[in-house]
Amino acid sequence: MHAGITQFWDRVRAKDPHADYRTARTAYARATVRAMHAAGVPILAGTDAGGAVSIDILPGFSLADELELLAGCGLTAADALRTATLNPAKYLGEEATAGAVAPDKRADLVLLDADPLTDMGNVRKIAGVMAAGRWLPRAELDKLLAGVAESAVMKK
Repeated sequence: MHAGITQFWDRVRAKDPHADYRTARTAYARATVRAMHAAGVPILAGTDAGGAVSIDILPGFSLADELELLAGCGLTAADALRTATLNPAKYLGEEATAGAVAPDKRADLVLLDADPLTDMGNVRKIAGVMAAGRWLPRAELDKLLAGVAESAVMKK
C-alpha cells in the first residue's frame, strides 16, 4: 500500500487504539447482508477499500475476506461466489459476455488449486489468472507482486 494510506491507518489507530473497526464493520455487515439475502436482494461483493473506515482493507486481496464474510451470512458458497461473478455481470448488463465460464463469454477468470464450494478460504489458493487473453501462472503472479512490493518500498 502507498505510504500515505498506511500512515492514515496509523493515525486512525492512534486516535482510538482500542477501537476494533473490523469487528464492528463485520457485525453490522453480517446483519445487513443476512436481511438483504433473506429478502431476495441481489448482492455484489465489494471491499469498501478507500473509505474512512477501511482500516487494513487491501484492494484485491480483501475480496477473499469479503467472500468469506458473505459465506458466513447465510449465503451458500455458490451464492457468495456469484456476488463476485454473475451478479456484477447482471448489474452491469454484461451477462451475455461475462459472469460465467461459457462459450462466447470473456475468459477472464481465476483458477484455484482447491474447491471454494467446500471451503471459501480456498479462494486464496490461486493457481493462475486468465486476464485479457493472457495466462498468468502462480509464479508470474508472485513476480508481479514482488515488483509491486519493491516499488512501494522505493516510494517510501
